[in-house]
Amino acid sequence: MSSFHSIPIGERPQERLQAKGPGALSDAELLAVVLRSGTRGCDVMRLSRKILTEGGSLRGLLRLTAEDLQQYPGIGQVKALQLLATIEIARRVLTIGEAAPLMDNPQRIYDWLRPMAEGEAVEKFWVLSLNRKNRLLRCQAVTSGTATASLVHPREVFREAIRNSASALVCAHNHPSGDPSPSQADIRATRQLREAAKVIQLDLLDHVIIGQREHDPAGTGYYSFAEAGLL
Repeated sequence: MSSFHSIPIGERPQERLQAKGPGALSDAELLAVVLRSGTRGCDVMRLSRKILTEGGSLRGLLRLTAEDLQQYPGIGQVKALQLLATIEIARRVLTIGEAAPLMDNPQRIYDWLRPMAEGEAVEKFWVLSLNRKNRLLRCQAVTSGTATASLVHPREVFREAIRNSASALVCAHNHPSGDPSPSQADIRATRQLREAAKVIQLDLLDHVIIGQREHDPAGTGYYSFAEAGLL
């Protein structure tokens, strides 16, 4: 197995990391530090460049599964899972702020959830439990599944909000296609949630569909049921 020792001294990513810090390393070098070793005939730097080239960028790593990674020679199950864990840590760091984030408009909700939704191949449905000042208490993914499945039932949504002692809540889900335009199923589910919120007397502030700006006919990257007057 080919490791850093096959790379000339002075060009080894780990040594450059120690000498110059992570900011001086290229994307491929950072990935090589995580992977640590390649295979016979393909050193770790060449392997890192191959993964990034085929993925398109570091962001492309968000779309990879353990099975995808294990297609590369030299990456077994353990190394694939380690890399996925590293990617997930980075994804979560992007959603952390110094204070509990304010969720008082769909743009803020979209900006906060986008790193979590990026690269998801299936729809996920999140419940954002808020305090009296509309700051986030907790965000939980309550369901996930195929884009054609019914993803959520009101009892799953409000169970989590009540458990978190929320004063209000926001619902959100992603469209893997990138187009956040609501489907008829999305509209029906939102109406159910709206009626259930009235019964429970818990404020449902919004239901936001997370997409991608480049695939959104409106160019915002999200769809807000509150902005559309449907809540």
